[in-house]
Amino acid sequence: MPIKRAIFDKKNILIIGGAGFIGSHLCDELAKIDKVICIDNFLTGSEGNISHLLENPDFKFINHDIVNFIDLEKQAELRNFKIEFQGLQEIYYLASPASPKAYSKMPIESLLDNSVGLRNALDLAVKYKAQFFYASSSTVYGDTSGKKLIQENYVGPSDHLAVRAVFSEAKRFGETLVQSYRLKYDIDAKIARIFNCYGPRLKLSDGRMIPEMIRQAISGEDIIIYGDKNSFGSYFYINDLIKVITKLMRSPEFGPVNLASDWKNTYSEIAQKIIAITKAPVKIKYEKPLDIMGEQPIADIALAKEALGWFPVVLLDEGLKKTIDYLSAQKDIEEPEQLIK
Repeated sequence: MPIKRAIFDKKNILIIGGAGFIGSHLCDELAKIDKVICIDNFLTGSEGNISHLLENPDFKFINHDIVNFIDLEKQAELRNFKIEFQGLQEIYYLASPASPKAYSKMPIESLLDNSVGLRNALDLAVKYKAQFFYASSSTVYGDTSGKKLIQENYVGPSDHLAVRAVFSEAKRFGETLVQSYRLKYDIDAKIARIFNCYGPRLKLSDGRMIPEMIRQAISGEDIIIYGDKNSFGSYFYINDLIKVITKLMRSPEFGPVNLASDWKNTYSEIAQKIIAITKAPVKIKYEKPLDIMGEQPIADIALAKEALGWFPVVLLDEGLKKTIDYLSAQKDIEEPEQLIK
């Protein structure tokens, strides 16, 4: 592994997609002790997610589309980061629409983010000999029908022209690109396959299951479950995800590694908890899954437990309460016009 550049005081950390759901929470955590550069073009991220950090002298935001080349050493606002001397020590790549509603409306952007944009970020990692983190997805596994637990070595059949393929194929290519850079340039590049994570800073308009159920409940609409009473999935809270990402970056593990909960909950159980917390006078209805929806696999997280000493600890009731409190407060705040509707 190459020797990293000397650090003057604090590490320089670049978070691409830092104004998004996961990225903004990562900015919060890393800006506590290091210098953080957040790049985002607000395609799906939100200025409100990072506005509280803007007065921190160790946090800088750059509005930029990573699909286009950027020379960080020529950014005047980064003068105090001394990048020309210190470089970057860590790069986190989270620049990609992640919800089905988002990537179905922005297919080209999703593909470019996980190819051209990712290449630009990896070139920065090579230039500065920085550690690299790539946020991949459980969708890379393809068809998981009949599988009880999905291990990292599972390879399922997939249709590269299916409705959902714009995201799954983008992430598959992204993993291959990261792995190729790691092998060719000997960089410390890590791949994490993130399953269903939820928490504050998701949007009511996101379209993923938990925020959609919360939106329906606090709006007085019946909660729609796309499946039946036995349909189930696994969900873990954002704080647990941030903890394991930082653990992965401090470990010798390259991945890919599943980051998920191994607790199973039926969708009906989740909906009932949301109704109980919101005290909403609504019912649960069941409908046939939409074409854009994929089967929800349950992850085997043995590798994360053994190599990283990690497993989720935030209980579903606690996480849902915090998420509902946040989204309820956002309900009456009018957001700027965006592509996600």
